[in-house]
Amino acid sequence: MTFTTRPTLTGTFGMVSSTHWLASQAAMRMLELGGNAFDAAAAGGLVLQVVEPHLNGPGGDLPAIVATAQDPTPVVLCGQGPAPAGATTEHFRSLGLDTVPGSGPLAAVVPGAFDAWLLLLRDHGTLELADVAAPAIHYARHGHPFLASARATVERVRELFESDWTTSAELWLPGGAPPEAGSLFRNPTWAATLERLVAEGQAAGATREVRIEGTRRAWAEGFVAEAVDRFARRPFRHSGGEVLPGVITGADLASYRAHWEPAVTAEWHGHTVAKTGPWGQGPTLLQVLGLLDALAADCPEVLDPGSLAGAHATVEAWKLVMADREAWFGDSAEVPVADLLDPGYLAGRAALVGERADITVRPGRPGGREPRLAALALRTATDAVDPGAGEPTVRRDGATRGDTCHIDVVDRWGNIVAATPSGGWLQSSPTIPELGFALGSRLQMTWLEPGLASSLVPGRRPRTTLSPTLVLRDGEPVLACGTPGGDQQDQWQSLFLLRHVVGGAAIQEAIDAPMFHTTSFPGSFWPRLVEPGVVVAEDRLGAEVLDGLRARGHRVVAQGPWSLGRMCAVARDPRTGLLSAGANPRGMQGYAVGR
Repeated sequence: MTFTTRPTLTGTFGMVSSTHWLASQAAMRMLELGGNAFDAAAAGGLVLQVVEPHLNGPGGDLPAIVATAQDPTPVVLCGQGPAPAGATTEHFRSLGLDTVPGSGPLAAVVPGAFDAWLLLLRDHGTLELADVAAPAIHYARHGHPFLASARATVERVRELFESDWTTSAELWLPGGAPPEAGSLFRNPTWAATLERLVAEGQAAGATREVRIEGTRRAWAEGFVAEAVDRFARRPFRHSGGEVLPGVITGADLASYRAHWEPAVTAEWHGHTVAKTGPWGQGPTLLQVLGLLDALAADCPEVLDPGSLAGAHATVEAWKLVMADREAWFGDSAEVPVADLLDPGYLAGRAALVGERADITVRPGRPGGREPRLAALALRTATDAVDPGAGEPTVRRDGATRGDTCHIDVVDRWGNIVAATPSGGWLQSSPTIPELGFALGSRLQMTWLEPGLASSLVPGRRPRTTLSPTLVLRDGEPVLACGTPGGDQQDQWQSLFLLRHVVGGAAIQEAIDAPMFHTTSFPGSFWPRLVEPGVVVAEDRLGAEVLDGLRARGHRVVAQGPWSLGRMCAVARDPRTGLLSAGANPRGMQGYAVGR
């Protein structure tokens, strides 16, 4: 029997896996109260905003993929807000900027996460918002153990908070210093904001749905929007040192609502894999799975990421697909999704994978179209003035900075959800003092160069890295999974799926297995650099594989044995009703619970 850090949980009542134990338990409480997977996910998501404030917040973003017991067709919940109306290329250029800053109010998109959780609850939940929000209100008001990684984040931005973002200092530097790891931390302002949102909803009408809509209006058109409007256009220091106001207004919040849209799917090894649309990086996973299958026709070993052939092929496939992402993915131009996923196109791309590492960025020509990259997309670390000043999602030692959360839930009826909330980090923008949260900085993922799929365009979504996954078999959902990690999210998920679906590993075994990824493509986070040929790998991958990768020309950066990936997963066998779950042991924070 293979050793795992914890058991793969099994049961028949309900399963939750998330990146924080308190969120998992809050979600499980909703199931115990008679709620369904969507009630549970919303409760867990609201708790994540409180207990992982350096990884997500109410002012951030949320994509999710769901399937219901009544309709197993996967559907995407889009809580990715667009660029504000005033966020024009001309405005940024007039300020002397050639890229969108990595932090500060200018980088803010319209907040989408909070509204998306409410839309999920309204359309598919069964419980009242007051009950679902109760755990988050409790932890905000009475305190939660402050994470060591959150403390490290506050320490890194301490000088900025003290010198410029003073409203953030008031909240995150109590007594003039970052909260101690493990100490109880309270955010009574957000607790009061959330209580007021619930109360205004309760006063709005006689039905559960009308009450939830009342809360959504209070957020988008009421006191929250008014506070954002007053605060967000004050001048603050940005990641490049510029002191500038933002452009987001209350009218931007009033014009936005989270919404539902179809998932993008592909067939793979007897399964259907469902992802978000190409406004996110989700379809890259579908491309890589198809590309690896094309390679496996001649060498089946490429489907084993623990082998040298598999690790090399996976890395090279991801380089090609991420080059496609840079050229073709976004919300500001038409994306040729069908051509990008066409088996013939993927076979042609697979033919580019050689025996040695390629260090170039090689986008393809789907449907014969000519690719175009942003003029600044190919900068390397040596080209950047200050490559350490941005908000990369994963540091070389595996510690997170501006990162992400994840939660998966499946219930006894067959409802299932995978959600990846992020943004609105405490370090992304100054804290709005009347509300107790910060805006996000997702706009940094757009280019100021016009005419690209990922160009900055008011009303259009930035190309996000947030990428939950739902897997079906014979039309029935069987697996929900995902991970934080920015550009690495789908890379780590591809390793998990290869090991679980193809290799037959149990969920926890596949989560525990050694992880690796490449950074040899244009990054999504400011200052948006390429690291040619780099492969970052846990040293547990083994000397034979790591040395073999080096011999093939890869620049291998070996990491600690438990440093990469934060996978969550839940599953359901439709034939038996057996539920299962696993959670990431890295960082001693992720937790699965169920019975």
